[in-house]
Amino acid sequence: MSDKTTILSTKTLSTLQKQVLLDEAIQVIEADFIKTENASFEIKNLNKNLIFTSQNAVLSILQHPTIDQLKQKIVFCVGLKTKELLNENGFTVEAYTGYAEDLAEIITLVYSDESFTFFSGNLRRDTLPEMLSENEITFNEIKVYDTTLTPQKISEKVDGILFFSPSAVTSYLKKNTLTNEKLFCIGNTTADSLRAVLSETKIKNIKTAYQPSVDNVIEQVIEYYNK
Repeated sequence: MSDKTTILSTKTLSTLQKQVLLDEAIQVIEADFIKTENASFEIKNLNKNLIFTSQNAVLSILQHPTIDQLKQKIVFCVGLKTKELLNENGFTVEAYTGYAEDLAEIITLVYSDESFTFFSGNLRRDTLPEMLSENEITFNEIKVYDTTLTPQKISEKVDGILFFSPSAVTSYLKKNTLTNEKLFCIGNTTADSLRAVLSETKIKNIKTAYQPSVDNVIEQVIEYYNK
């Protein structure tokens, strides 16, 4: 492994996450390419079950005055970290998956007679609501947070780039181009957003995490540069 391996993370990592990389002689540049903020929203027509597809939605809901009422509901979610955040705050999680399409499939196959309220963000993907609609699942949607793109020019040359969402990919490409960097993605939807804009040659540079978590992306980086 080169002593001069440098990667760009498109979000700020925790001190511990960054140190794990530094311990492997991997230099880290960090820049937040998206910003999330709680939205103002009204909770009405609440259904029997709740759906969360991100930690951002959970963090927003925790600030709402009706939080104690919401904790009485059964929850379905995407992401282990989302599940852990819900459990830590007194919610009961019935089922969780790594990806929205898998959660939609479980709901369709096992919970088709139930009703759901989906707490979402303004840039959420269509996958889950479309699959629920196609299968005639009763649900409504409440937007509880906003994601804003914060594109910025990165002048330093890097060997690899860490992407954690399709929105971050969009934001990065507004002011930067991809050459021959290794592209580490947190999950399939993020990787797909890169495949949609890359040539066949550059698509080979994409490496997707085994599990959709920041820690697993970091493991992939270390595994790749230590081989």
